[in-house]
Amino acid sequence: MAASTTKKAVIRRFEKESLSGYVNSLNFLQLTGVELLSPEGHVSIVPYSDVKMVAFVRDFENAAQSTRQVFQTRPKMEGLWLRFEYRDGEVMEGVMPNNLLQMETHGFNVIPPDAYGNTQRVFIPRTALRSVQVLGVVGSPLKKTKPKRVPKEQIGLFEE
Repeated sequence: MAASTTKKAVIRRFEKESLSGYVNSLNFLQLTGVELLSPEGHVSIVPYSDVKMVAFVRDFENAAQSTRQVFQTRPKMEGLWLRFEYRDGEVMEGVMPNNLLQMETHGFNVIPPDAYGNTQRVFIPRTALRSVQVLGVVGSPLKKTKPKRVPKEQIGLFEE
């Protein structure tokens, strides 16, 4: 039996209240907006221009509480460390895979700073953003640590 692709999501909008519901993680991004299935069973498409972010959450009860928007230290997970500035001036940071083939045409899928919080992943539409900055590349394949070379004249005190 295949696993369900329907995920709990909260769509945060700019000038309206947030919408809670379910999205199909494989095809929730439509040409005109984000497709959302409400808990009552109504399907609607929210235009990209209204969407600030789509937060994939563990449960709806804790969705209203604010989570950390920026990393306190350099992130540990591999990927591109990005800073997003929204149209309304709010700033959020996240990490996305360092693979350009995984980029969406309508926006960015990122992992938020509080990985153990209620929000697991966030989709940010391009129309919601004023700017995107790359703060760093974590786990770059270009930087490989080489083992230290032991000089030949070094004696081994504890070798057998």
